[in-house]
Amino acid sequence: MSIIDNYYNFIESKKHISIDNGIEPVWMPEKIFDFQQYITEKALKHGRMGVFLDTGLGKTRQALTIAYNMVLTTNQKVLILTPLAVAFQFLKEAEIIGIDDIEYSKNGTHTKKIVICNYERLHNMNSSDFICVICDESSILKNFNGKIKFAITGFVKKIKFRYLMSATPSPNDYTELGTSSEALGNLGYMDMLTYYFHNARNDKDSRNKNIGVNYYLKPHAKENFFSWINTWALMIRKPSDIGFSDEKYILPELIENIHYVHSVNFLEESGQITLLPQEASSMWEVRHEQKQTEPQRCELAVEKAFNKTSVYWCNTNNESIILKKLDNKAVEIIGSQSIEEKEEILKAFSNREIKRIITKSSITGVGMNWQHCNHSVFFPTWSYEQYYQSIRRFWRFGQTNKVIIDLILSDGQKRVIKALMEKKEKANHLYDNLISNVCKYKQIENIKSEKEIILPSFLEVA
Repeated sequence: MSIIDNYYNFIESKKHISIDNGIEPVWMPEKIFDFQQYITEKALKHGRMGVFLDTGLGKTRQALTIAYNMVLTTNQKVLILTPLAVAFQFLKEAEIIGIDDIEYSKNGTHTKKIVICNYERLHNMNSSDFICVICDESSILKNFNGKIKFAITGFVKKIKFRYLMSATPSPNDYTELGTSSEALGNLGYMDMLTYYFHNARNDKDSRNKNIGVNYYLKPHAKENFFSWINTWALMIRKPSDIGFSDEKYILPELIENIHYVHSVNFLEESGQITLLPQEASSMWEVRHEQKQTEPQRCELAVEKAFNKTSVYWCNTNNESIILKKLDNKAVEIIGSQSIEEKEEILKAFSNREIKRIITKSSITGVGMNWQHCNHSVFFPTWSYEQYYQSIRRFWRFGQTNKVIIDLILSDGQKRVIKALMEKKEKANHLYDNLISNVCKYKQIENIKSEKEIILPSFLEVA
């Protein structure tokens, strides 16, 4: 091998590459859209991939298609991990597309080739039983404590074929991209931050435009960062992002109504009680304001949901208790309930046996498809991600009616809603930028330079 060839190999060794090591697709359901087939085929050939599709783009059907192809090709078992009550949606979808070698396991026993399990029940499973794992709504991992999250990611890393399927990751938390990459066997999230990001803490650099983040993308690393993501993930919000028609994927109208209840809360300022009610500014003041106005906000929430199929999204246990007292037809979902109890309530609501539920974003904010419901009442916090995930249970492709979201606050919480709407605007901008740039690289090919290589003097042949 010549010195030039060695030099080429040296340069190539410095690149981060992702080699397709999956399988060729051998089966496709009849009921699958063209863009879904493209994504599924790409994922199968890759073997390990993040499939980040916005809500309503058919992640369930694509996950099942991936799983069944793995079964047909390897004759080994596939594990699908889901949030609470989502397993029933997988079973229903599997029946529609003609897959019957599938079951939902609650205790770790399984006889079928495709096994569905909740994240909370993963401790019952053995990773050596599976050739492939598909994590549905993988962003839910952020809701678990460190011990459970470590157990899940550790379990996934022991399996050959891996897929993370979720709505597009939070644009305000780049760490989620890093942890996803690490779970798939690519660059670790700390390495990602080191290579592509600056630490935003105490950083007065005006280039830091991201909201609520600890790190921001280095300007000179933007091209390489998006190119790197494209080696292990596909990220779209609508079919046209990858060159397909949006004809059947037009979101219905979203109506966000902001309602205020009058606050009689007098805050303390510089050791003195204010003469008139003040707008809450600090986190402590916001929490104090929320607690003081719980009865009034709950009364208005029940008024807005009267006689409707709806979901109350509250933040505290006391709000949940008050809402239940005011609306005796609503059913509570609370943290102290067993997994089985929560599942039964969520299943009953999805089947229209319950008209209204009371819950929190941290419990049921992901995974559920509630197109049968087009109204919700939301008690806002500073978290845009919680709000986005909650309303997308209703406002999603497949919803046939306009969606109405009633946001209930006290008039002292105007700073909260202002911050939430600002985050919404910036997040939409960041989503568009992230997705358009990632998709831009899907056709990138290696281009060999025609320029003559000039060797360093110490490599020149005498």
